[in-house]
Amino acid sequence: MSSSGNSTMDREYPYQLNNSHYILIGVITATLLAIIVLGGLWLKKYLALKRTIRELRGGHPPITLPRAADSPPQPAPAPQPLIVPGDEPDDPEAPLQRGKTLRHSRLPWKPPPQAPNVTRMDLSLQQLIKAGKEGVFYKARMTRGTCKGHCMITCKISKEGVNPKQVETEAAIMRKVLYHKNILQLLDWNSVEEPFILIMEYVSYGTLRNFLQTQRDKLLTDPELQSLFTIASYHIALAMEHIRSKMIVHCDLALRNIMVSRFPWEVKVAEFGLARDLTRMRSRRSTHKKQRKERVPLRWYPPEYFRNNYYSFKGDVWAFGIVLWEMQTFGTLPYPNLEASEEVVYHICAGHRNTAPDSCRPEMQQIMKDCWQEPYTSRPSFTDLVRILENVLENDSDYVDVASPMEA
Repeated sequence: MSSSGNSTMDREYPYQLNNSHYILIGVITATLLAIIVLGGLWLKKYLALKRTIRELRGGHPPITLPRAADSPPQPAPAPQPLIVPGDEPDDPEAPLQRGKTLRHSRLPWKPPPQAPNVTRMDLSLQQLIKAGKEGVFYKARMTRGTCKGHCMITCKISKEGVNPKQVETEAAIMRKVLYHKNILQLLDWNSVEEPFILIMEYVSYGTLRNFLQTQRDKLLTDPELQSLFTIASYHIALAMEHIRSKMIVHCDLALRNIMVSRFPWEVKVAEFGLARDLTRMRSRRSTHKKQRKERVPLRWYPPEYFRNNYYSFKGDVWAFGIVLWEMQTFGTLPYPNLEASEEVVYHICAGHRNTAPDSCRPEMQQIMKDCWQEPYTSRPSFTDLVRILENVLENDSDYVDVASPMEA
């Protein structure tokens, strides 16, 4: 009887619950309770956020403040509309600004654009230095006050079609470079209202290319000409070494983008319109074609750019070799016998190079060849170039102190 009863119970209850089942049920129950609690908290926050948004759209409700017992009751203030930065009401006295509605204004958590410290009206343009594809360089004088103590300045006025983001990017790169005696220093900029302006330190003689062309006859009679060229090359290499240390690729190193305050000791690398900060890029592949259609200086660009759309620090080294060649030829256009861009690209990719003039010293010819090595990994770094040029200067029979030259 007993055995038959047990068999009957086994048939009715085939599964028995043990401790592991109870633990699993408890875990599931606790999880469901946690989900319900978190869902309730989320719903509460969501409703509070909707209520806040609704209040902001409809104006703040009147706030009742406690008043003294003997003071008469004051009428509740009229609700004031919320003023979002960049969404101020129209003022006929204020300058025209972009984005008068919240939809097109800056995001609320971003600060509004600051009024520019320097505008075109503050400048008296004295002399044209050079005209580029994105801006024009002038020597200028401040008409009202000074710019960080400078009365005479160099300014770059952007051409039509340049957007504020390009100006801000160029200013950010120049600020990251910080101070270096062989880099043109940024003083101020205006990316708020057109024309956009970059204000830089004053230079006496404009570009190195123009200086060499105008002073060619005088320089050719100087017996120390090759030493002067070597000193200028050394200071350019120092500037590029510093730029490289900041993880910045210049992308537009050329004789026309080097300014002269006092040749050859005070030459300054300028024009950072094409420069790239590699700490803000995902790869070193060139972004010229991907971000916006830019006209790059093909005669100064290395073959890996044309083959693989790749430009790195060694691309700037290639351009440095072109700069040395330009200096030796007093500003002659690289590959002077080629006119069409397609011919220049084919010439470079086929392995042809500029031929240095006979007057060029052998050490500088070798540096040019080293800068034009392929593959690009075979080229020296700017630290190597600084060391090589230092050795050339130290071994020069008519050595001149490159740091603090003696005045005649």
